[in-house]
Amino acid sequence: MRGLLPDTVRAVQDDAEIVARQLGRPPLPFTRVAARCGAGRPVVVEQPPATPAGEPFPTTFWLTCPGLVAAIGRLESDGGVAALEQRLAEEPDLAAAFRAGRDRQIALRTSGPPLGIGGTGRELAVKCLHAHAAFALGAGGYPVGDAIVAAAGGIPDPCCMERTT
Repeated sequence: MRGLLPDTVRAVQDDAEIVARQLGRPPLPFTRVAARCGAGRPVVVEQPPATPAGEPFPTTFWLTCPGLVAAIGRLESDGGVAALEQRLAEEPDLAAAFRAGRDRQIALRTSGPPLGIGGTGRELAVKCLHAHAAFALGAGGYPVGDAIVAAAGGIPDPCCMERTT
């Protein structure tokens, strides 16, 4: 039937609309939804290495689920970044997993500067817990981010749709 979009195009448009509602603003163009909740809504989107303006995007995966964003924000407010950096300094196995995730993140970026998870260039620096959670959900096999997601209570069920403040 003329005028109807193919299902795949419609799904991409629907995802962009959902992500806009989740973020409370229009999202930067993303390449795909990398993780979904049990209800099928986006939780993580994959970003290109650069913004439409040509500036480097700080990370490959971006967390969109409002409930998980808020829960991880509370972890950060409670000193989660400093606590993780302290653990990285004291726990060699955790530091090795962190480095492996950083190396995978750098390898995923096909252009731009070699930035680790969250956009930092420093080897064991934690810039943002959200970015590590998004990497774990979007790329898989990243125990540091998996632990952050678990500490935040996981993906809310039922998944919330709208951004909360």
